[in-house]
Amino acid sequence: MSHNHHHPTVSGKNLLFTILLNIGITVAQLIGSFISGSLALLSDAVHNLSDVLALIISYAANWLSRKRKQNLGQTFGYKRAEIIAAFFNAATLIVIAIFLAIEAIKRFNTPIEISSNIVIWLAIIGIAGNGFSVLLLKKDASHNLNMRSAYLHLLSDMLTSVAVLIGGLLMKYYQIFWVDAVLTIIISVYLIYISWKIFIDSLKILMLFAPDHIIIKDIESEILKLSNIRNIHHVHVWQLNDHTIHFEAHIEFNKDVKLSEFDRSCEIIEQLLAENFGIFHSNLQPEYDRDDNKEFIIQD
Repeated sequence: MSHNHHHPTVSGKNLLFTILLNIGITVAQLIGSFISGSLALLSDAVHNLSDVLALIISYAANWLSRKRKQNLGQTFGYKRAEIIAAFFNAATLIVIAIFLAIEAIKRFNTPIEISSNIVIWLAIIGIAGNGFSVLLLKKDASHNLNMRSAYLHLLSDMLTSVAVLIGGLLMKYYQIFWVDAVLTIIISVYLIYISWKIFIDSLKILMLFAPDHIIIKDIESEILKLSNIRNIHHVHVWQLNDHTIHFEAHIEFNKDVKLSEFDRSCEIIEQLLAENFGIFHSNLQPEYDRDDNKEFIIQD
C-alpha cells in the first residue's frame, strides 16, 4: 500500500525568530523584576525563560524530524523528537507554575512596595513581543503537537503580560501591592490548566496508548465482515507521533489461501483502515489453523 499521504510541513524559520525575540524579552524582564521587586513580573520573566528553553527544544526537535532520515540504527528516524519536546515543554511549565504559586503565597503574607512604572512598561513589551510570536506560529500550531505546545507557551506568556500590566496599573494608581501576589497565583493556575492536555496527550503517545478517537472494536467488526477471515487477534494500535497511527494484528483465514490471495486481502484491509479510521501504516500477519492465543488483546 502507498504511504504518500500528506502531512503539513512546519516552518522552522518562524520558530527561530521567536527564540531570538523571547531571549530579548526575558533579559529585559529579569532585570526589571529585580529592580522593581515585582514577583508577578519575575513570574512572567521565568515563564519567558522557560519559553526560550522550550522553543529551543522545539526547534531542535522540528529540525531533527525533518532533516534526519531513517537508517539502520534509527528505523523510525527522529519522528518522535517533537513528541518528547512537547512532553518536556508541558511538564516544565507545570513545575514552574507550582513553584511560582508557592512563592506568591509567601509574598501575599508579606506584600512589599513595587516600582510600578517598570512593571507597566516591561509588561507592554512582553505583550507586543509575544503577541507577534503567537501570530507567527498560529498556522503551524493547528496541525503539530510540538508547535502547539510552543504556541501555547507564547500565548500564555502574552496573557500573563496582560495580567501583569493590569496589576502594574492597579499598583501605580491605587497602591494595591498585594495584587502582585494574587496575579501570580492566577497566572500559575492558568499555566497548569493550558499545559495539562498537552502533557497527557504526549504522555499517551510515548506510552503507546491507542488514540482516543479510535474505537478498536470497530476495527475488528469491519475486518470480520470480510468473508474469508475467521478471526483477528494480537492487535496493537499506537501512534508514532501526533500524525501517524500504526496498526498490527494477526489475521486468521478460513482456508489455506495463496500468498496472492493474502495480498489482495491486505489491500482491502489497508484501504478500510485508511478510509474509515485514518490509519495508513499497518502490519498484518496471516494465519491458518495455527495453535496460538486467539485473544483480541494479548495479555503478556
